[in-house]
Order: sequence, then structure tokens, then C-alpha cells
Amino acid sequence: MTVPRVSASRRFGRPRTLAALAALLLAGSAPAAFAVSVPEPVSTTASVETPAVYDDEAGGDADADDPAVWVDPAAPARSIVIGTLKNAGLDVYGLNGQRLQHIAAPAAPGEEAEAGRFNNVDVVYGFDLGGKKTDLALVSDRGRDRIRIYAIDPKAVAEGRPPLTDVTAATVAPVFSASEAAVDEQRTAYGLAAYVEDGDVYVVVSRRSETRLKLLKLTTSNGKVGYTTEDTLDMPGSFTLPNGQQWTPCADPGDRAQFEGMAVDQETHVLYAAQEDVGLWRIPLDDADFETPTLLDKVREYGVPWTYDAAEEECVIDTANDPGYGGTRLSADAEGITVYHAADGKGYVLASSQGDDTFAVYRREGGNAYLGQFEIADGPATDSVQESDGATVVNVPLGASFPQGLLVTHDGQATPEDGDRDATNFKFVRWDAVASAFPAPLTVDTRSFDPRDTDND
Repeated sequence: MTVPRVSASRRFGRPRTLAALAALLLAGSAPAAFAVSVPEPVSTTASVETPAVYDDEAGGDADADDPAVWVDPAAPARSIVIGTLKNAGLDVYGLNGQRLQHIAAPAAPGEEAEAGRFNNVDVVYGFDLGGKKTDLALVSDRGRDRIRIYAIDPKAVAEGRPPLTDVTAATVAPVFSASEAAVDEQRTAYGLAAYVEDGDVYVVVSRRSETRLKLLKLTTSNGKVGYTTEDTLDMPGSFTLPNGQQWTPCADPGDRAQFEGMAVDQETHVLYAAQEDVGLWRIPLDDADFETPTLLDKVREYGVPWTYDAAEEECVIDTANDPGYGGTRLSADAEGITVYHAADGKGYVLASSQGDDTFAVYRREGGNAYLGQFEIADGPATDSVQESDGATVVNVPLGASFPQGLLVTHDGQATPEDGDRDATNFKFVRWDAVASAFPAPLTVDTRSFDPRDTDND
């Protein structure tokens, strides 16, 4: 029996290649049993959702994807959520889910060029911009292969005015493309995660349809923000299985096994990165360098043979001949990653298991032991979360609505408000609701980590 699945598809100047390393890491793995038990997820519900957006002409081609939370230093209940909408740019929301600001993606620079397309977003605090500590929202512009940078104005938030202002330097170059013409091939900036070290802001960026990661450092000049490349890492795109066979993940012709969901542990500076059709990687970051990666967990589809149906333009996965080398917790695509920080290095790494609409939970400390799975089901105020791309979690109290922290997730199939139009949005979930859903409740720690104070210089 076959099951079809449509594919979603050391230093600068001398990238390192890790295919051989991956083979060594994986060749000793023992095959899993053919019939594996699927973890039974616990359920929780969201308490707030943002307005549905629609990926059609009438909706401005809006397709929600990835969220980030900015914590207000004076009044946490005024904190905001920033969400990418791909072709439609960015939306900014209050904690009640209502839209506060909309920012359009940049227009195409020419008739034959691609327009901006905002994919992933992250927030950093206290960047020195013109001598003033400034909080920033960083966005991967997949359409134009840039990082866009927006200053967040706390005074504007307090006064109910649009809080984001574009401070991207006009001279920023493409992140991956060698020329402006190459930008239009769309092997461009895709996933994004940021962190602060010794007062400097760094951004990890993945490349669409490729296995390459870049580590950028933010720079500033004349009140604007740019970036330079610090390191480049080529992750493996094919793998040697324990039976000695070579396996390449299912992909459209010419594409490789890309990364999108990523998050950096803000205290240990470890990058957790989801390679969509492979699994979850752990990559230490040291002195603005990528260190040796470790594959923490594999998707269930890892190692399964497949063929490409050119007529249908889809991959056909041969589940009947599954050799049993895959994992048991993540169903492709492995997607949105976020880190819950607690005391003494404890906490959790959360990963979206897009293929079965659940989220896997791993320990933050030690060897990242797996703890369980949860789903966000239909509730009294919101519908369930399905096919989630992006997620972000904060541990601190955010007012009466989220007194013990907040998890925000993308919902790839929001309940439509307008007939059969494809709708997406973001769901806001109380962290204590997630934690208490587990038989052995997860930690709720609102005091030990301050997301606004992550620099360990």
C-alpha cells in the first residue's frame, strides 16, 4: 500500500559540509520496530484567537505562519503578539487577539521581480540603536531574501498607536542569493531565530529548499540596522541508514530537505532546528560559530522509500516498505520550535508535529528527554489547532488573561468566517493550561527567567 503526500515542499566564504558527519551519527542507530505505539496526546484549549485571514485575492493573499511575543516592560498585560502573514506582511495584535497594526510586505522592485513575503519573526530586547536601547522585531523576507528589522516603541503601545517602525538599512544585501536576479529563484531566507550574546544580536537564518544555515550579526549605522555574516553551515540532505542504504527525504525535484522552525535557548545558546522531513536537531552556538549538530529525534517518515509522481506533482511514500528507522513522536513536517525557560537550566523544548496536529515536549536540560505530546482541541472560545507552522512561548505573567505565561501557535486551518475560503490565524493558550494537562504536570515558573534580560555577558 502506498500513501501519497504532497511535498511542501567554518567561516564566511568556506561553508562546512556535514553529510559525512551525519552518516557517522546515524549509521549506528538501531531500527525501530515496524509497529510502533503512537504517543497519546493530552488535550488543552486556546482562550483567545486572532481574526481569521484568507489566502485569496479578496483577503490580500494573507497566510498566517509564525508568531513572536514582545513583553511590555511597564505593563505586561499590554504585551503584543507579532505574526507573519507571508505575502500580506505582518499583523500586530493585543493579548485580546485584536489587530493593532498591519504592515504590508515590500512591493516588488521591478516588473519581473518577486515582492516581499514575510515568513518567520522573532523578538530581541535592548539593541543599541543610535545610543538608545531598542527592542526589535526581526523578520525573514522570503520574497526578497532579506532580514527586515522593526523597532518596537513601548510608548506607542501604551498610547494605542502602531508600535512597529521599519529601521532596516536600505543597503542590506540578500542573505543567500549572489545577485538580485538570483533572489527571484526563491532559494531565500526562510526560518529565523535570534539571540543576544555579550551585547550583540545574532540571527540564525535557514534557506528555502536548501539545507544551508547562516549566522548573522546585526550592525547599525545612521539610525538604521543591517547585518553581516558570521558563519555558514551546510547540514546534510541525505543520510546513510543502518542497513547501509542511502536515503534522501521526499522533496519536489531540485529541492533539498529544508529547515524552517527554529529557536535558540536564550541562556545556553543552543539552537534547536526542525528539518521538516528529517527531524529535530540540536546545534550549539559558541562565539558566533555553529558547533557540531546532533539529531535529537526523527520524523516517523525517516528512511521510508518514496517515488515522485510527475503527473500529480507529488511524492508517493511507500509505507508498506517502511524499514522502521523513523521516530515515534514527530510526523512530517517537523515545524515550529520554541523553548520554555525555567530555573537551573530546566524547562522544555516544544516542537510542532504538523502531520498529526500535535506538539512534542522535550526536556530542555541534559539529553532533551522526551516527555509527551499535547494537542490544542476545540474549546468554548476557539477551534482546534491544525497543521501548525510556528509557535512561541513566554514564561512570565502577562496580566489577568495569561497570569502564568503564554503559548502562541499558528493554526493552519482556522474555522472560516466566510464560507469555504482557506483561513488561518493564531491561537493564544495559557501556559498553565498546557502544563496541567499532563498527568505529571509540566513546570510553571514565572520568576526564574526574564525574556527581557537574556544577555549573559
